[in-house]
Amino acid sequence: MTLLIAGLALFFISHSISIINEPWRNRMAAQLGETVWQGLYGLVALAGLVFIVWGYGLAQQTPVPLYTPPPWARSANLLLMLPVFPLLVATYFPGRIGAAVKHPMLLATLLWALAHLVVTGTLASLLLFGCFLIWAIADRLSMRQRVQRPLLGAPPSAWNDLIALLAGLALYVSFLFWLHGWLFGVAPIVQTF
Repeated sequence: MTLLIAGLALFFISHSISIINEPWRNRMAAQLGETVWQGLYGLVALAGLVFIVWGYGLAQQTPVPLYTPPPWARSANLLLMLPVFPLLVATYFPGRIGAAVKHPMLLATLLWALAHLVVTGTLASLLLFGCFLIWAIADRLSMRQRVQRPLLGAPPSAWNDLIALLAGLALYVSFLFWLHGWLFGVAPIVQTF
């Protein structure tokens, strides 16, 4: 559990600097250079992500149950996850979807975390998905007071919404039937054929 907590701390400290103190972040980026700042930020976030995955895997070997998910949890999870991948793709393919939700990555993170909290009931899951949920809400609220920095992505186009929907749904189906089980050892859909 210690490794999971350390990973969450590294990941969310790096991802919360702009929420907590954007002027300091901007001063440091100006002092070091934006490229160096982004590189350091990326290394800390990557180390946090590695520790999160490693620590969560270790914690799930001896899970500490907190609650039993209700019978409808699996269906709710599948439904909540449906828009997640199109929103993620829409983050990098700006169009009407992104304009309508303003911050598609944050909404995708929020839905992903909520969907997983509904269907899991262990202490490690509560820490992992609860932290992501709280962070996504905090970051989304902080966007009311600050301007989002531009992301690298495709130029705006009328086709971007179609790309986001089709690619997102293809990713959803891939995760549903294959990738989630392969990457995380848990199959959302149990195939019986």
